[in-house]
Amino acid sequence: MKRITVDGLPDDPLAAAGVFHQHWLAHVEQILRAGEDVLLALPAADHTHREWRLAIAAGLARKHTPRRINIVAGEGPAVDATAAYLAGAPGITGQYLET
Repeated sequence: MKRITVDGLPDDPLAAAGVFHQHWLAHVEQILRAGEDVLLALPAADHTHREWRLAIAAGLARKHTPRRINIVAGEGPAVDATAAYLAGAPGITGQYLET
């Protein structure tokens, strides 16, 4: 599972979603089309970011089946532990997890 650390997202949820779509989405889809599963590591954010992140995870999972895509928000050892768990859990895709 390829881990992509997303940075440079604004605090405003609408602006953050726009930056993700403009600067990260094509890269993520290219990796999925190449046959790799993806784990997106995003910085922690408040509840106002939850919906757009859920939509990204679910939409990419549906579009790129059978490839797996999951999003983990947070930093440090909790993200690493979640990434390790997801790497060994082949049935989990389209999830947004906060650590």
